[in-house]
Amino acid sequence: MNLPAYSRRFRVVGILTVVAVYLLILVGGIVRSTGSGMGCPDWPKCFGSWVPPTHISQLPANYKEVYTAQRVAKNKKLAATLERLGFRQVASDIFAHPTQYLETDFNPTKTWIEYVNRLLGALIGVLVFLTVLFAGPYWRRDRVVFWLALGSFLLTGVQGWLGSLVVSTNLLPIMVTIHMGLALLIVAMLIYAVNRSQQETSTAPVALEPGLTGWLWLTILLTFGQIVLGTQVREQIDIVAFAAQYLGRENWVEQLGGAFRFHRTFSAVLLLLNVYVAFRLYALPSRPLQRAAVAIVGVLAAEIVAGIVLAYFAFPASVQPVHLTLATVLFGVQFLALVVYRRATKLVGQAAIPRVVA
Repeated sequence: MNLPAYSRRFRVVGILTVVAVYLLILVGGIVRSTGSGMGCPDWPKCFGSWVPPTHISQLPANYKEVYTAQRVAKNKKLAATLERLGFRQVASDIFAHPTQYLETDFNPTKTWIEYVNRLLGALIGVLVFLTVLFAGPYWRRDRVVFWLALGSFLLTGVQGWLGSLVVSTNLLPIMVTIHMGLALLIVAMLIYAVNRSQQETSTAPVALEPGLTGWLWLTILLTFGQIVLGTQVREQIDIVAFAAQYLGRENWVEQLGGAFRFHRTFSAVLLLLNVYVAFRLYALPSRPLQRAAVAIVGVLAAEIVAGIVLAYFAFPASVQPVHLTLATVLFGVQFLALVVYRRATKLVGQAAIPRVVA
């Protein structure tokens, strides 16, 4: 069935936005692995300018003191707000963070890596805004699609604000974790909106498999938890690396705590769970679900290889962002499989309803 023009436009911009979000996650991983997170000490500008400096001579001699003072003042306001809201532990963690009063030396390469990360974030804001515009026709046809697009746009604004807090708190772990979790929520909302907008396309009905919906949800939630745990492991790595002055990478694994060991062990549970779900999906008479099953296994295999390389080959910086991005792609594929499966099983019920011919 040929889709209307408005549906095709929404699908294209929605898919582009999801791809851009994943690209931003990859670039964010590169920022983290290269230690460029504080390449720009302020937000949204970089060293007070919309175009970052390329040489330290462009900065005042006391630039470290200036930006440290600005960050501490902003964090005091943030901590006071959090305390009023009842988040006293988070407020205290802001100033307990070991690098709270440290300012990173200017490095033009790291500055521009972080700046590119911000430019990509701005591009995503534009793309998500376009999804809202192209979702306009769904206001009368399917308001869920419109609200999902609008919600994604609003959450992208919140994500940008959180990004400023990540910078001001000098990469406080809980801020980084919330930042990642919200990115995954935006991805899920966009995936669901795009899939729902294509309901006019022909899809083969699939009989509801006992318990499969629950298994899919369990896999998605556990993968989400594993990603969150991975951000905590990454924080441990940063602390160890900072203490070792980024030397002796081969000894970092031995200094990591229980979070890393649990993260590594739990990956075996996720492997078995994903293979089981993929096997059940592949057995269904649906090409989209079979393709999703193959994608789950393929992404999971690549993710395991990346994890092994990190654990046994001294955490190469080039593999760290790949490992994170693959985990988020796995989450997206799992969620898409759930959405497609639920849509296909609902068609069975609709087909069973007798049509009244006038």
